Amino acid sequence: MTRLAIISDFHVDINGLFASEFSLLAEILQEEKITHLHFAGDLANKVDRAREVVAYFTEAGFVTTFNWGNHEMADLTEAQIEDFPAPGFLNFKTFPLSESSMLLGYNGWYDYAFAQEVEPEKIPKLKELYWYDRMIQRTGTDPEVDAALLRHLRKVLDQLQKAGKDVILATHFVPQKEFIIYQTAPKLRRWNELNAFLGSAGLGRLLDQYDNISHCVFGHTHRHFPDLTRSKTVYSCRPFGYYFEWQLTKDFVFANQLVAEYAPMKLRGILRRNQAAFDAYKKVHLAEEFRRSMTIIERN
Repeated sequence: MTRLAIISDFHVDINGLFASEFSLLAEILQEEKITHLHFAGDLANKVDRAREVVAYFTEAGFVTTFNWGNHEMADLTEAQIEDFPAPGFLNFKTFPLSESSMLLGYNGWYDYAFAQEVEPEKIPKLKELYWYDRMIQRTGTDPEVDAALLRHLRKVLDQLQKAGKDVILATHFVPQKEFIIYQTAPKLRRWNELNAFLGSAGLGRLLDQYDNISHCVFGHTHRHFPDLTRSKTVYSCRPFGYYFEWQLTKDFVFANQLVAEYAPMKLRGILRRNQAAFDAYKKVHLAEEFRRSMTIIERN
């Protein structure tokens, strides 16, 4: 029996995660009887650091696989993004979970379809001004890149369908609009434009055409959502995210009356000024954050 845990957006560098935190996560995985761990992108900003994390959990006794997110992509060539020469790297590649079930990794990309309140021709400029991905070098426009990747993915999915395999798809970017938040407050409306870079509606349409994709697990949004079943596919999105976005952080600042309104992007300074207390609170509650940020799937 395989018990698969999928985690996205671990961000070990930004979150300051090291051996003690890895050890805690390993203990939780052991308690949950996890045999296979997959990281669905944004393990770290630097590829060497991401590979250190993969090596740690491999050495801890878990089958460990991964695909890239946009944060690693900024540290890679385009060829390395799509076909990285390392054990456990899954992009358009599968790993057997049972005789009939396969884990399929897919980095993914975006097609701008989730943007609102912006003219399409202005979106590339927004990317250059505001988005981390401006550092990623790709051939073609973003919608062109996404379309090419989806053509490749279709061939892989067709082969798996023909072989009668149940597919669990792990990807980084959002495939369905139900996982996109649209803001109404004027000061937050910019995010409706930046939703352009969160995922691909084309990916969602492609997945809707297959009845053998039982699960699709992804992140990138840094928001947790209830599972959604669409056609025969269960979509799960519960990324780990940045430390200032965690539920434990929200609980900490309210419990200590440090804020009147929860605004994650404004918490970093507050947390620095209360670092000792926050570190102590995190030590007690980090296990809960790990547990709520993983998707577990079992296959016989």
